[in-house]
Amino acid sequence: MRLCSIASGSSGNCIYAGSEHTHLLVDTGISKKKIEEGLRELDIKGEELSGILITHEHSDHIQGLGVFSRRYAVPIYATRGTIEGIKSYKSLGVLPEELLHIIETDKDFMLGDISVHPFAISHDAKEPCGYRMNCQDKSVAVATDLGTYDSYIIENLKGLDAVLLEANHDIHMLEAGPYPYPLKRRVMGDRGHLSNELSGRLLCDILHDNLKSVVLGHLSKENNYAELAYETVKLEVTFGDNPYKGEDIPLKVAGRDRISDIVMV
Repeated sequence: MRLCSIASGSSGNCIYAGSEHTHLLVDTGISKKKIEEGLRELDIKGEELSGILITHEHSDHIQGLGVFSRRYAVPIYATRGTIEGIKSYKSLGVLPEELLHIIETDKDFMLGDISVHPFAISHDAKEPCGYRMNCQDKSVAVATDLGTYDSYIIENLKGLDAVLLEANHDIHMLEAGPYPYPLKRRVMGDRGHLSNELSGRLLCDILHDNLKSVVLGHLSKENNYAELAYETVKLEVTFGDNPYKGEDIPLKVAGRDRISDIVMV
């Protein structure tokens, strides 16, 4: 399987995951042009996609969905609440009903040779979810916009070969930054976003010898930067209750507005 961030950050998210025969996008929160440019670097055409998996209806995850899905007639998969949110997002335009497919968390479904497992996440959206994708004996997952995590999230992220994991903000940057107080409370709340520290602690709970790649994503433009997220997560692993050290982890940070290295497992 392959996992690659086309864009990941508070201003727009689009992740590619696929096998040799099946190509998927997780979220389309950037323009059609940028999605096409990312796919071109992966040597994939829009019409070759088997599906678009939407995590939730916030604009940084769906703003390119209308134009892109209508152009290539790609099926869209999302929970009922997210579908309702998509339909109410007027700037997307009208999406053909035949492209919209309702899924349920904790109920697997097949797209080509990939088994998709949606799992519930804690975020201030109507019915948000993350996705674990399995092909033969390989598994990758996209877990962002978590707010918080518990044993349920940990179980859904165990045994992976690769994961794109949220490291949204540095707590001190957020506290001292320009956001108004209610927005700071939202970001730090249980239905907001994972801090660098919490991302590292979650990673400690899912580390195993065969985890080949960890990509940190959904970094805030105002309240984080790549080097800080990278070093903070490494420190959490080094000093956490696990047998690993930060330098043992194959860790990278996804670019906010550029395609990242392709992870192959």
